[in-house]
Formats: sequence, structure tokens, C-alpha cells
Amino acid sequence: MNFNLSQIPRRNKKPRHWGVTMVMDKGLSIGEVKNFLSISHPYVDVVKLGFGTAFITPNLREKIEIYQSYNIPVYFGGTLFEAYVIRNQFQDYINTCKEYNINYMEVSDGSITIPHAEKCGYIEKLTKYGVVLSEVGSKDAEHIIPPYKWIELMQAELNAGSEYVIAEAREAGNVGIYRGTGEVREGLVQEILTRIPEEKIIWEAPQKAQQLYFIELLGCNVNLGNIAPSEMIALEAMRVGLRGDTFHLFLNNDEVE
Repeated sequence: MNFNLSQIPRRNKKPRHWGVTMVMDKGLSIGEVKNFLSISHPYVDVVKLGFGTAFITPNLREKIEIYQSYNIPVYFGGTLFEAYVIRNQFQDYINTCKEYNINYMEVSDGSITIPHAEKCGYIEKLTKYGVVLSEVGSKDAEHIIPPYKWIELMQAELNAGSEYVIAEAREAGNVGIYRGTGEVREGLVQEILTRIPEEKIIWEAPQKAQQLYFIELLGCNVNLGNIAPSEMIALEAMRVGLRGDTFHLFLNNDEVE
């Protein structure tokens, strides 16, 4: 850190398995990636190439290699996985990950219907090739999943081998664990946390208010995802109590150094 300040909460050190920040890259250029990493790389734990953008991104291999040169894992968005599955090209998906030296993979069913036992089968198969993250929740705002079902699905996917389960919110943060307004479905979140370890959940939280909610609820080392590259430094400042929203949160707190 640049200054000597007391009462700063203890962030887990990289490579960390709890307190991770997953950034969503929706089409950054090579130059933008370099600029982004020049200042944000200490705080980025994993990068998702959002939805199916990897399919049409020019200079894809170079982009991936830049992220990996900073020891930051990259993975393809779950929508690309689903695009392969619906076309009966699961083996081609595996081959694509191998070709680009991708060893993080997301298994989701937000856009297509996959029987859950089959989804867990994909998770089990992909654990042979790397780290699996699986997403729970629908991208359809009309499809409301009751809390007990979220817990059941998350537990089964962790048992199948997922390193993390991702709580769906879409890039806008207005479905899944959120209402259409972006407001957190607090009862759902609280109930999930009674059964699923918090360190195993990545909460998609693209909006500032959503990030604040989870930091206040679970502390500076909450796992957060779908963070915009331009918000990375601002988020880390909020995590450690150096933004107005969390300024008093960690003062005289046991979490601080």
C-alpha cells in the first residue's frame, strides 16, 4: 500500500481462495487489457470473457496470454459452454479450452435447460481438465427459484466438483439473487448462507449497491463477480473501508490490522 494507515481490514493475499474478485471482460482491446492490468492486477483473481464474446474477439490468444502473464486465470463465459452443449459439441468445448490453455471452466444452464444430473455430470467430467465454476440461477426474470432449490442445486454442484458456485445475476444485476430493480433478495441470500459455505459462493454483483450489501454482510473478503474493469480499484477501496460507503465499517473492528 502507498501509505501507512491503521485499522485497515485484512484482505486475504493472492493467490487467494476466499475474498476473490472475478472481473467480466466484455470485449476489452489488447491495449485496454494492458492498461487495466497495469493498475488493477494485484486485486484481480480471475477474469471471465463474458458470455460468448470469446468467439468473436480478435487476437483472442494474445489477450488470454496477457492475463495469464500476470498469473490471472481466464475462462470463457457460461453462455459459450451452453452454446457448445446445445450443438452437441461438448468435446469440442474441451478441445477449445485446451487449445487456448484455459484451465478454468464455467458450467451454467441459464440460457438452456439441462437436467441437473446431466449438468453435474458435465462438472464431474470437466474437473479432469481444471477448476470448475458452476452457475446457479436463471437468466429469465420470470423464472423464480425458491430458496430451498438454490441450496439443493448449489450443494449438488459442489459435491460434483465445482470449486465455487456462482449466484446468477446477469451482467446487469437484475435477475437471480436480485429483483428487477437490482435490489438484493435478502431472504434468499440469508437462507443460502445457512447451508452453503460463504467462501464457496461467488456473488455476481455488478452494481455498487450490491457490492456494498455483500461487504457489509460478509466482510471485506466476500467473493464478488461480474465486476467491470473500470470499477476494480473503486471496489478494492470499498472493500478496505476507503470509500464513503464503508468508511466507518472497519474502524475499531476485529478484522482490521
